Amino acid sequence: MTTTLDDLKNFDVQGATLTFWAVRRSIPTGRPPVFTPRHVATTTELDEKLRSAMKNEFSRIEEVQEYGLLTENNESSALSIAAEDTHVGQIVDKTVEDTAQNRADGLDKIKNSFCYVIKLVSGDAVVRGVCKTDASWQIRKSESWIPVFFRSDELGIEPAPTMHISQRVDFIVADDTIFVLNKAKFESVLSYKQAHQEDFEGLLAENEFVDVFSKTDALVSYVGENKIQLRRASAIRHKGHYKDPGFMENLRRHHANYQLNIDFDEEGRIIATPSTCKDIVQALLDHRLASGFSRNVYDVPDVKRVRR
Repeated sequence: MTTTLDDLKNFDVQGATLTFWAVRRSIPTGRPPVFTPRHVATTTELDEKLRSAMKNEFSRIEEVQEYGLLTENNESSALSIAAEDTHVGQIVDKTVEDTAQNRADGLDKIKNSFCYVIKLVSGDAVVRGVCKTDASWQIRKSESWIPVFFRSDELGIEPAPTMHISQRVDFIVADDTIFVLNKAKFESVLSYKQAHQEDFEGLLAENEFVDVFSKTDALVSYVGENKIQLRRASAIRHKGHYKDPGFMENLRRHHANYQLNIDFDEEGRIIATPSTCKDIVQALLDHRLASGFSRNVYDVPDVKRVRR
């Protein structure tokens, strides 16, 4: 079932049952990430803080736009993506109920957690706020600190280990819909960079893409493991303009008019070099646009076609 923004805003946060889950993550070679959540008991005081944080997150969203590889949101907006398009189902399935097997009965069970989940249940409606942990949850990093508190004008040693819980969440899972509030952390938690790398490998395996170039070596080096360039490569594959003979012919004929630094060989194939890869990516994304009013040429981060 698809959850709308109105559904989210009307969710009964105060009357909902709240549980907190610390989640570890591992990524086996060549396979999707594996999430291991542990239910953690919380005090009434913390529960109220978490309810307040979730309520504030719901209320600050004023608009929702569809998630895109190059789309960004702002402080008052969220990106929407179907849960089935991500690995979040594993987190959902493993945080259905508290059992003896998934309960955190000691600090060793929650240290090094990669993210945590604030789960709210109201009737048949279930909402999960997910947030990537900070360095205070990592044993290797926290062992290099001396935990202290400040009281009565002096510092003292904090006897119990402390971890930070943010008053913001990175994304919200509600039924079949994810509302993304922090895109970078959403992609980090659900291993979207890994998905983009696999997408780029798939792109390089497509004859239709490879045949557009005389050689792809320079483009492969240009993209590398850079997160932004991998996103753009995925977007190129999803848009598929390189498969359209009309698009490619227009690129050959008009690239100079759009101030694109791209060279072609005698057979009309793109010659990729370190100095031209940036413009090649912009062109295949269809992100070099010209104003019909000022006649200025622009690079755009993403485009939404108004009408054809």
